[in-house]
Amino acid sequence: MSSSSVSEATASLFTSIALGHVTKPWPYKADHVMESEADVLAPRVLHPIFFGSFDWHSCVHGYWTLATLLRLHPDTPKAGAIRALFDDAFTAAKVETERAYLDRASSRGFERPYGWAWLLMLAAELDRHDAPWGPTLKPLALAFADRFKAFLPKATYPIRVGTHFNTAFALTLTLDWAQANDPALADLCRETAQGWYGQDADCQAWEPSGDEFLSSALMEAECMRRMLPADAFKTWFAAFLPRVAQQSPATLFTPATVSDRSDGKIAHLDGLNLSRAWCWRGIAGTLDGDAKTAALQAAERHMADALPHVSGDYMGEHWLASFALLAMLAE
Repeated sequence: MSSSSVSEATASLFTSIALGHVTKPWPYKADHVMESEADVLAPRVLHPIFFGSFDWHSCVHGYWTLATLLRLHPDTPKAGAIRALFDDAFTAAKVETERAYLDRASSRGFERPYGWAWLLMLAAELDRHDAPWGPTLKPLALAFADRFKAFLPKATYPIRVGTHFNTAFALTLTLDWAQANDPALADLCRETAQGWYGQDADCQAWEPSGDEFLSSALMEAECMRRMLPADAFKTWFAAFLPRVAQQSPATLFTPATVSDRSDGKIAHLDGLNLSRAWCWRGIAGTLDGDAKTAALQAAERHMADALPHVSGDYMGEHWLASFALLAMLAE
C-alpha cells in the first residue's frame, strides 16, 4: 500500500467524512441484548470508543479509515485532529469498557463475525503507527481473536450472504492481524477457508440481492486468494469461475443499480459495487490475458459507478469511504 494509491484530494475528502461521523452519536442502531431495565443505556455508556457512525462496526471501520489515511498522508492538514481523536479514544479505561461488554452472557454473538474482523483490521493498522494506540487496543483485539478461535472450529458451514454475516469477508480481514500476532489463528483461518470453500466449482453467482454490500462469489474468491499459495489459488479459481475471460457470469461484471440512497438497505448496493471493485482488483493480479483484462475492466466499472456516492446521504456516508479505500488499496 502506498500514498500514491490514494490522492491527497481523496484522502482529504475521506478524512473529512470519517471525522464527521465517528463521534456523531445519533442516530445509532445498537446490537445490544437487554436482559433487564438496567441494560437500557445510551450507546456512549456501553461503547465509549465506538458510539458513533450509526452502529458499532461502522464506527470501527471509520477509525480504520482515519488510521490508514493518516499513515498514507501523515502531513495532511487534518493529521492533528486525527491524532487528538485517537489520543482521546484509545485509552486503557475506554478499551476495558469495550472489552468488558463482551463478558455479558447476552453478548456472545455481538457483532459476529463482521465487527470482530473489522476490529482486528483496525488493530493491525494501529500497530503500524509509532503511537500507543495499537498496544492500548490490544486487549480488545485479543478478546476478539479468542472469539474467532472458539467459533471457527464449530462453524460447520460458511455463511455466504452478502451482508454482515459473510464468513469469507471475516476471514479475509482477520488474516491481516493474525499473521502478525497469532500464527495459530492465521492457520485456523486458512484451514477453515479450505474446508468451507475448497471444493466449490462453477459458481453461478446468484446475485445481487436487494440489500447486499458484498459479492458472495467474489468475496469467496478474494478470501481464497489470501488463504492459498499462488499456484493453488490459480487452480482453484480456474474451477470456481472458469469463464471470466468471457465475462460470465455476467452479473459479476455489471454494477448493481441503486434506486434510493436514502434507504439504508438499498444503499448497501453502492458498497457492493465498491467491494466488487476491491475483489476484482486483487484477483486480477493472478490472471493473464483476456481474463485479466475482464477483471480490471469490471473493477473500474464498479468503482466509477459507486465512487461519486461515497458522500451525500448519511445512510451511505457513515461507512462507504471504508469500502472505497479497500478498493483503492487492493493489491
